[in-house]
Amino acid sequence: MVKKHTSPYYPDIPLFLVLIPFISGFNYYLTYTNVQFNWWFVFTYTLDTLTGYVAWLGARKVILWLDHKMPYVDGFIKRVTIQFLLTTIVGLFIISFLTELSSLIVKGKWAHPSFYSHDLFIISIWFFVINAIYIMIHYYYKWQGTEEKVKSEKEKLNTGILAKEGKMEVRVPFSNILGFSVEKDYVAVFTNTGKQYFLDSTLEKISSKLPEKLFFRLNRQYVVNRNTITGFQRRENGKLSVTLTDNPSIPQEIMVSRTKAPTFKRWFRNLD
Repeated sequence: MVKKHTSPYYPDIPLFLVLIPFISGFNYYLTYTNVQFNWWFVFTYTLDTLTGYVAWLGARKVILWLDHKMPYVDGFIKRVTIQFLLTTIVGLFIISFLTELSSLIVKGKWAHPSFYSHDLFIISIWFFVINAIYIMIHYYYKWQGTEEKVKSEKEKLNTGILAKEGKMEVRVPFSNILGFSVEKDYVAVFTNTGKQYFLDSTLEKISSKLPEKLFFRLNRQYVVNRNTITGFQRRENGKLSVTLTDNPSIPQEIMVSRTKAPTFKRWFRNLD
């Protein structure tokens, strides 16, 4: 199983805690001439590093917010473009504000104009690096999760589902199952062999044990096999009408709610 961490981008926090002091040192070398190791160097370097931490945390907050509001799956180019622009704007604003504030406190005057014409340009380049690191971490976890999911799906495909046939308990292969439907206190299992089984369980519990690539829960009453679906049509209010193969066991048309419609379309198009 993939190990769960507090941060969805682990190990970003320890990584940037180490990386930002190096970035500050590199920027210091590019920004200042005739650098001397004295109290002023220690003071300004420490101040730049602390400012860098605050700017990174601001950019990180933007990325986490975008994960909820604009996930990568909704459009990679759009997400990356907006992420880069927002993180850069937020980060540079934080750095500019703290630099001006510290300049007023320490020197009693505004920051030198070269800060905006030279320093901020160098700093903005680092936001490319920050965003690239977060994007790589995101897709690494996505790839890792996909590997685990594929392994889990293969294991599920090999198991099938246990059902009762009279006094016997039989294993029904998933490839033989057309779908499931709620029938009063039981869940009916329809197969391509014409046999029908009843399970003493809830549709929700059964759904959690099914291979996600093969089955989809269309609504509260039906779960169907991908191979029984011939297509779908858009209906009013964002709903979908899913068309199934002609079979007396299940309806030829089942409605999908507006909230489930986007998930169904991604599943049907193999985008998840």
